[in-house]
Amino acid sequence: MWRDEFDGPALDPAKWVRETGGDGWGNAELEFYTDRAENARIEDGHLVVVARQERAGNREYTSARLKTQGLAAWRYARVEARIQVPRGQGLWPAFWMLGDNCDKVGWPECGEIDIMENIGREPTLVHGTVHGPGYSGAQGVGAAYELPAGAFAEGFHVYAIEWEPEAIRWYVDGALYQTIAPRDLPGRWVYDHPFFIIVNVAVGGHWPGSPDETTVFPQVMRVDYVRVYQ
Repeated sequence: MWRDEFDGPALDPAKWVRETGGDGWGNAELEFYTDRAENARIEDGHLVVVARQERAGNREYTSARLKTQGLAAWRYARVEARIQVPRGQGLWPAFWMLGDNCDKVGWPECGEIDIMENIGREPTLVHGTVHGPGYSGAQGVGAAYELPAGAFAEGFHVYAIEWEPEAIRWYVDGALYQTIAPRDLPGRWVYDHPFFIIVNVAVGGHWPGSPDETTVFPQVMRVDYVRVYQ
């Protein structure tokens, strides 16, 4: 139904909005998201998102957060991306979705589907989670997938959900590791309307913690493609 293979010379403004700002995003994050090519650009057929240690606005780090809000949203689909995540304490790459009614009803009422999140101190784990009314933030419902060998940052992996009216299933490299249905949630199922896609690399925050002396900057997330199937 929709795809970006990142084969053009520049990020397609008909597909992606560059979100900007440095207000912590509800997570006490430390980065300022910019609209600069230094933080998000197309290179060798990949979307490259770069987290840098540099002052911008009121923050000590810069990065990028790209979304399809206002341009494309879907209800029920297979949503997948092939991504190589960055590495390092305090890094927080994510491939996720938000309900497109979030401007009207707010979060978490709109619903959130995290297809892939990784935090630097867990190089072999990725997380798939949903957040909604009564189960948000640290109370989100989800599971982790552990890589059988090596670290996720060492190469590309395919992260996907298959989202149907009564179930969402999570996959890494084709392996199913979690299914969530309405009965699994302590609150309402709010996954029955369109959602848009977000791709970002956060720095710091309550969950990953801050970078430390072991964290090397710049750090890069590479996205080979994002695809949405009916």
